[in-house]
Amino acid sequence: MSVRNQRPARDVGVSRSGAYTSLLPWQVRERRFAAAGLGRRGLNPDDVYAFLDRVAVDMATVYAALAQSRREVTRIKGELNRRNAAQEQPR
Repeated sequence: MSVRNQRPARDVGVSRSGAYTSLLPWQVRERRFAAAGLGRRGLNPDDVYAFLDRVAVDMATVYAALAQSRREVTRIKGELNRRNAAQEQPR
């Protein structure tokens, strides 16, 4: 595995937003591993790719649910702001 494809180590106390970047589904799908040489032990590339595809599907589901949650939060905040503004108006 090349250094370029390695994820940075996460230090305790380091904010995720600064030093950590989340993997995206397309990054998992496109990640490939070098096959072990002849006569050496190694992972079956087909199994690795099948697993990576499964992880990518799971990640896509999570990202979709997160996006839906964020839309719902935005909608609720907007409604709360409208209600607060209506209550603050003099009658």
